[in-house]
Amino acid sequence: MTSVSVFGLGYVGCVSSACLAREGHTVVGVDVNPTKVALVNAGRSTIVEEGIAELVTTMVASGRLRATTSVAEAVHATDISLVCVGTPSAANGALDLSYVERVCAEIGAAIRTKNTFHTIVIRSTVLPGTVHGVATPALERGSGKTAGVDFGVCSNPEFLREGTSIKDFLDPPFTLIGADTEQAADAVKSLYAGLEAPVHVVAVRVAEMVKYACNCFHGLKVGFANEIGNICKALDVDSHEVMRVFCEDRKLNISAAYLKPGYAFGGSCLPKDLRAVTHKARELDIETPILRATLESNRRQIERAFGMIQKTGARRIGMLGMSFKPGTDDLRESPLVSLIELMVGKGMELAIYDRDVSEAQLIGANKDYIEGEIPHIWSLMRGSARDVIDHGDVVVVGNATGEIRAMGQASFAGKTVIDLARLFSSKPVDVVKYDGICW
Repeated sequence: MTSVSVFGLGYVGCVSSACLAREGHTVVGVDVNPTKVALVNAGRSTIVEEGIAELVTTMVASGRLRATTSVAEAVHATDISLVCVGTPSAANGALDLSYVERVCAEIGAAIRTKNTFHTIVIRSTVLPGTVHGVATPALERGSGKTAGVDFGVCSNPEFLREGTSIKDFLDPPFTLIGADTEQAADAVKSLYAGLEAPVHVVAVRVAEMVKYACNCFHGLKVGFANEIGNICKALDVDSHEVMRVFCEDRKLNISAAYLKPGYAFGGSCLPKDLRAVTHKARELDIETPILRATLESNRRQIERAFGMIQKTGARRIGMLGMSFKPGTDDLRESPLVSLIELMVGKGMELAIYDRDVSEAQLIGANKDYIEGEIPHIWSLMRGSARDVIDHGDVVVVGNATGEIRAMGQASFAGKTVIDLARLFSSKPVDVVKYDGICW
């Protein structure tokens, strides 16, 4: 088992301390407030929540949990330090990182005289760049030592909900560790070895950002459900029954579907249905800022892609993909068509290839749309992806079909690639420049 010091005995620190002790680790809680330290040492919790008072009492009685105000004592008695101090909002919405910086400087001063490797874990909620830009420099200044060599620094965001924090700690969806070295990652892994949950070791900045992605999504879900609920009430529809059935869909609704950063959505359903719902809401005098902003955000993603192309200064553009989704010939409300229209409007010389879009095969509403709305685009079509790549100084990857992926990186040598479909996750060899829309 591991010896751990936990800095900050507020909500996250108190729960983490008690639960880590429950897992068999020896835990020293640290706080500048002597009242909190005295409470823990007396076997009492510093917070109010179901189950935590009994857990603290039991862990203190077992000898696996105690508290102190002395940073040096805690650091020298343990191998790992968890930083669980607050990161409150400033008046302008920025994070106040003064507590994180101060405690890291104090931990650094303590490890200055420590001969064994120590791992510092930032568990507080901080934005990407904080571990590298704030915590690590403070630790190095305080210790006179080098991160990654003399001590380790990790990110280990918490996902504890108030009211269910003990359950969330002991039965998490995953354990997330952001680390630059295997030694530091392994030290943090040891803390959670007894939990039956997958462990994801990622880059430090990824770990820092995952926490914000989760909380932003949770807030979005609440707002979304409320807007649907408001519309339902105005239409005399049972909103709870609507959302109950909605949540039964684990393939699309409550799933990883649609949650991959990339280009805008399109097609014959999503844009049309969002417009219909927001229009009906206006008729009912119901405000739906989230639903309205979804369409606006989608439009701005198209503009973002266009801006990336304009920034290259190129006039000759090769476009791979035109339909709204790979494997379909549907061009109705395709965001790629919208992008093409913007480029045509700016006088760019386009060549386009989409194997699934063939003038001879189009029928019905799709054919009517082509002939009525974008007939001029047919003159820009080419017979192969190779023709399009050869034409463009800039190649825009709109749909990463199997055919395009099979061509390989060498096919884009000497070109600037604007990737809207995650064809490549990093710069391919021999391209002039590679730029992904969200990566």
